[in-house]
Amino acid sequence: MNTLAAPHAELPSASAAQRPKLDAKPGPLTLITFVGLLAAGLLFTAWSLVGDVTASGAPVTTWVPYILLGVALLIALGFEFVNGFHDTANAVATVIYTHSLPPNFAVVWSGFFNFLGVMVSSGAVAFGIIALLPVELILQVGSGAGFAMVFALLIAAIIWNLGTWWLGLPASSSHTLIGSIIGVGVANALMHGRDGTSGVDWAQATKVGYSLLLSPMVGFGCAALLLLALRAFVKNRALYEEPKGTEPPPWWIRGLLILTCTGVSFAHGSNDGQKGMGLIMLILVGTVPMAYALNRAMPADENVKFVAVAEMAQNALNRSVPTSLPAMAPAAARDALSTYVRTREFTPAVLPALAATAGSIGTQVRQHGSLAGVPAEAVANVRNDMYLASEAIRHLDKSGAARFDEETKLRVNTFRQELDSATRFIPLWVKVAVAIALGLGTMIGWKRIVVTVGEKIGKTHLSYAQGASAEVVAMVTIGAADMYGLPVSTTHVLSSGVAGTMTASGSGLQLSTLRNLALAWVLTLPVAMLLSGSLYWLFTRIF
Repeated sequence: MNTLAAPHAELPSASAAQRPKLDAKPGPLTLITFVGLLAAGLLFTAWSLVGDVTASGAPVTTWVPYILLGVALLIALGFEFVNGFHDTANAVATVIYTHSLPPNFAVVWSGFFNFLGVMVSSGAVAFGIIALLPVELILQVGSGAGFAMVFALLIAAIIWNLGTWWLGLPASSSHTLIGSIIGVGVANALMHGRDGTSGVDWAQATKVGYSLLLSPMVGFGCAALLLLALRAFVKNRALYEEPKGTEPPPWWIRGLLILTCTGVSFAHGSNDGQKGMGLIMLILVGTVPMAYALNRAMPADENVKFVAVAEMAQNALNRSVPTSLPAMAPAAARDALSTYVRTREFTPAVLPALAATAGSIGTQVRQHGSLAGVPAEAVANVRNDMYLASEAIRHLDKSGAARFDEETKLRVNTFRQELDSATRFIPLWVKVAVAIALGLGTMIGWKRIVVTVGEKIGKTHLSYAQGASAEVVAMVTIGAADMYGLPVSTTHVLSSGVAGTMTASGSGLQLSTLRNLALAWVLTLPVAMLLSGSLYWLFTRIF
């Protein structure tokens, strides 16, 4: 594995003239821009955070939560920064090794489109990642255990990402983060005397696991097929040969390569950037719930609609509850829903609990006039009730355990949409902070991964057609996954796509590199789980 750490190893058949100049120093304008954007991002984040907390009227009794908040935000943004130079190097490897763009310009270009990708992302992936976390830690995220969870999973992910980067291995940041989340869930369950398998939403983890498992297969197979299709329909021999010296490709193939690099960078930002956003929102909800636990920006007319939908959902659910079952108190309902969300075991208490929770949520919002009017002492409970109700409805819908008629199903699902609008939101400044961290990270430390993708997967230099095929497949795959709210690995898709094109063209593969890549892929999940679980145990002793 140590051979991968050398950033200047050359292809067996590559001449010095063919190899791109990866050691060119960035100009002073680039450095000034980098430092300026970093400072602007930090100042905008601090200014927005202070403004939101001040506007919420949250009383400041101690500075400890705010200190922990600052540390947690820096670690979360640090994860996205590392993600930038670790994963986005895959997007620029093909344009660099086909001489379509100069290396330094390519990484700045990629960083900019990573930034744009984050800014226009939907948030679906962000909250899909949060759904993997243990329900009891989400409900108590502001506690010591909540901070231990966030610190453990982020630090574990950063450690593994930096380790694989140092060895030049294109391991997946998505894979790493999900392994860290599972490790915290398993450790939390074992520490509370439960079976380790009860600490994770395995249905959601399986869904995510399939996307991570299938995406490299899709990358390999589709890139190989696309290259074969190009050979069949486009007869320009120059496209399938190594670049001559440092000469760029024909204008149309160069345009395609730049377009696909742009698309992969944009798709990476819109998918991977959301993971950091989800974790930052979890941190904010735990430390300053008055400002971020509920969507205070919801318009007044939406609050009226919210209350009406909650009441209709409660009435519809009550019709599905046997008359022999008594109404449940809010505390008992919360416990019943928490147990159901954690265990997925449907009991007769679930529907009465859901009806009671819907009524309680609607009543509290109506009494206080709006979500912004919910007092500080009630915010955490209202937000937790909303989260539990939304998750319970999601699991009921998925499992089919409750056989609702069409009217009840419509009203319950509409209620869930209102709940998600009230709790699943991402402020603009969070997007900006993550976008800057990911974009700037792209411009740092990219060489190791670029060399591995460009030189060490195949036995020959990357051809124009191979680079274009791998990038097109990666762009489409990641974009499709983002539409469906699935986290996929840019690293896995792109590197497997390059391997697929090398196989299809008969160029041959460097088996030692593939062995090391496969080893990193196999080890990522267990190592991340072990690291995060151990750190979680340690941090719970500190906080």
